[in-house]
Amino acid sequence: MTGSRRTLIGAAALTLALSALLLTETAYAAKPVGSGKGANTEQSGGGNGKGIYAAARIQYSGSVAKGGGPGNVTSTDVNWTPPPCWYAPYLGAKDFKKEMSKHIDSQLNAPGMGGTAGAAIGETQRHYEDGYGWAGSPGYKDYNVENDGKGMFWAGVENPDEPDYLKRSSCTDLPFWVENGDAPPPRYEEAISPEILAALAYQHMQLPDTKVTLAPEATTKVNLPTWAWLDKAVFDEVQATAALNVPGFNIQATTTAKPVSLKLEPGTKDAVTYPASGECVINADDSIGEPYAKGKADETPPCGVRYLRSSGDDTYKLRATITWEINWTGTGDAGGDLPNGTFGNEQAVTVQEIQAVNR
Repeated sequence: MTGSRRTLIGAAALTLALSALLLTETAYAAKPVGSGKGANTEQSGGGNGKGIYAAARIQYSGSVAKGGGPGNVTSTDVNWTPPPCWYAPYLGAKDFKKEMSKHIDSQLNAPGMGGTAGAAIGETQRHYEDGYGWAGSPGYKDYNVENDGKGMFWAGVENPDEPDYLKRSSCTDLPFWVENGDAPPPRYEEAISPEILAALAYQHMQLPDTKVTLAPEATTKVNLPTWAWLDKAVFDEVQATAALNVPGFNIQATTTAKPVSLKLEPGTKDAVTYPASGECVINADDSIGEPYAKGKADETPPCGVRYLRSSGDDTYKLRATITWEINWTGTGDAGGDLPNGTFGNEQAVTVQEIQAVNR
């Protein structure tokens, strides 16, 4: 193997099967940050039939999906995706020696192990036992046990919610040592950071349902303007926090989503939206649209829809989608913007013909 960074060569070589991230119990949607009862963050590791795994437990709180799965936010940037994998603290030196040496021995003694795969495993053993290193990657004597308690070995972690296997399993560099209080070497761009935690909080964020108030409500008439609005009290900004706390390394990030506009899609081409774009911007008081009041029946609503044809015996599915402006802050005064997110719901609207009476 050559190069400044050694990676694993094939499944036959030493395999680091880096486990799915262990999620804590999360808070329910729309609760304030810190309201969840997440389990204590732990650091654990071990092995299975495939190899050694790292389990860096990230604690989520705030408005996040129940059960630890992905939230309901859709990024408006089709090119943006959460991190598919990352490097995180794994084990102290003594525990790492126990797990890694056991795995190396089992691989070296596997039937048919030889050639390039066997050589790769042999070099990995020399890397951790004899101090064999290469440019930018110094080796370790006896798994660095003389520094046990002063730092941790870091290893790759897969994002279990990444559907692309190749992306999910792309953090394949050999585990590396980081002293307590130090940042990981800059060449490990995927090392866990406040920015990565912010992206993970985004991925798990749960936005509140979007049900607009309509007037007339549920049933309207052909060519009668239907007013739509959202009071400030109905929705507000939402926050989700992701944190990682292990010996010598504690970071967190809070991702905040603020509603900025409402888009109405009538559910039929036989309709007119107000405004024409269907995009209702947020008002100065953080509300959207304007409540209907008596005497406004002949006025044009600032936010609404006018159906041009009856829905017959069926209903139209009016879709209301809110766009959320998203930013984040994290440990060390870090922060920035993330792509806007959207989430919407459908509401059934019955549209009737206005009946004329002949005398």
